[in-house]
Amino acid sequence: MTTTAKSLNVVLCWHMHQPYYREGLKGAYHLPWVYLHGIKDYSDMAAHLERYPEMRTVVNFAPVLLEQLDDYAQQLDVLLKHGKPTQDHMLNLLSGVERIPSDAASRLRIVRDCQRCNAARMIHPYPAFHRLLSMIGVTDETSGDSAGLPWLMGYLSEQYFLDLLTWYHLVWLGHSLRQLPLVRRLMAQERNYSAADRHELLHLIQNCIAGLIPRYRALAQRGQIELSMTPYGHPIVPLLNDFSNLRDAMPDAPVPDAPGYPGGAERSRWHLAHGVEVFERYFGMKPSGVWLSEGGVSEDALAQLDKMNFSWTASGEGVWRNSCDKSGCPPEQTQTKRALFSPAQVDGFKTRVFFRDDGLSDLIGFKYSDWHADDAVGDFVQHLENIATFFGKEANRHVVSIILDGENAWEYYPDNGHHFLNSLYAVLSNHPTLKIGTFAEQVAHIPSKPMKRLAAGSWVYGSFSTWIGSNDKNRGWDYLVAAKQAYDSVVASGKLNVDQLAMATRQLAVCEGSDWFWWFGDYNPASSVSDFEQLYRTQLRELYRLLGVAPPALLDVPLSSGGGWAENAGTMRRNAG
Repeated sequence: MTTTAKSLNVVLCWHMHQPYYREGLKGAYHLPWVYLHGIKDYSDMAAHLERYPEMRTVVNFAPVLLEQLDDYAQQLDVLLKHGKPTQDHMLNLLSGVERIPSDAASRLRIVRDCQRCNAARMIHPYPAFHRLLSMIGVTDETSGDSAGLPWLMGYLSEQYFLDLLTWYHLVWLGHSLRQLPLVRRLMAQERNYSAADRHELLHLIQNCIAGLIPRYRALAQRGQIELSMTPYGHPIVPLLNDFSNLRDAMPDAPVPDAPGYPGGAERSRWHLAHGVEVFERYFGMKPSGVWLSEGGVSEDALAQLDKMNFSWTASGEGVWRNSCDKSGCPPEQTQTKRALFSPAQVDGFKTRVFFRDDGLSDLIGFKYSDWHADDAVGDFVQHLENIATFFGKEANRHVVSIILDGENAWEYYPDNGHHFLNSLYAVLSNHPTLKIGTFAEQVAHIPSKPMKRLAAGSWVYGSFSTWIGSNDKNRGWDYLVAAKQAYDSVVASGKLNVDQLAMATRQLAVCEGSDWFWWFGDYNPASSVSDFEQLYRTQLRELYRLLGVAPPALLDVPLSSGGGWAENAGTMRRNAG
């Protein structure tokens, strides 16, 4: 692509993340979102980049997602070759290795599980799938007479549930996979899927999952994308380091009973170092940049990145604004957002900090799904062209950072966002005044702006309110602190051998993940809160078991019940997946 002195640098960063869904390190998968997003979003996102070799992006992976994708690929391979069940209930039912149950409660669970998608985009457009659900009075994730459904379950044939499971997996396939002859044939067939049909579908799923990491590795090796990472278990590093980091944006918020997370800075370093190990194992390279979980930054976290020689990190516009407010950025920079479009060099630190343009990122994440693709892309590019015009001849000294989830928005777009992304990549990869690149390139070529101090916060509101500072979230931290104290005591006693210590340490990392705290609170949907808080308590109990310590009785009692709707939280995720 030819560039001119007026070229504005633009970085699109897709964050790929799913929490650790297994019950303990080797137990059953509690939720299926890793493999479902694998066959839908991670596959499609790679396909779009492969279709447009001139397009450049940053793709950020959470290491626990990489491990789970690898595990699914291996388990599916064993299932297909040897008939051994996987650790995922839905895949076992689809394959037939697990028979359709006869009791009403288990059958009702299958129905409910097969409703877990955006009905407007993934049920209603498919008459055969819609018909299977409407015949029992259930057409979306909330409808249906719950009182009458258990009675009805006994009158449905096993084939009904096999067809339902088949269709659920068909609609979760990404647009690129739906073009395959096998998928077209299965969709046209509509019903009466045989064991052979379902095994062909499972082979497709396995091949897709097994190919994801190699596809992204190949894209990086040919220089089309930059791969970056998140700390291993997706913890909020500033909160592990010091609970008082919440005070920059939330000076009066209630705090957990514990004064802080014991040994938290050491745990943050472990997540970063182990994350690099996992990343290098899968991609054969060390990442130059880190999207700290949820864009959660602080100066103590920045110091940790410096010590590991990372060249860049990033956060949200709210953090940039809070940092300017507290360090006295020139008014013209704050009011016009001039400094937002430059990497920041925080006094005393080497690692550059980029800041997400919240407005542009959220247009993709939340708004454009209901627009015609051409209108949405036209609007988006017009915003970027306006920024380029504003900077004029200095446009090439600035960068606009667009950062958002690479999986959760597309469920709300027609055809999994195919038309929008196809048009966006076509326009951006050939635009005369917009230069699409990566963060590593910007660090090397774009001058940074000095920043006197970095305010602690995340991409959500510029604060940590999504993870701490309310009763349920603080209680979750108190549970984790107690478990860490038990871990420290047992480790100090020398009772664990090398293998036992490694297992307990990895299980602790799972418990330290951010997603548990995300879902605690009455503003979130009750079903999602229940899923995550149950799994969180299960993970903590498993940690105690690995330590040889009796878990406290309070872990048998739910710590949060929810009752709202996820969009009210101001978050990127619109559902539990």
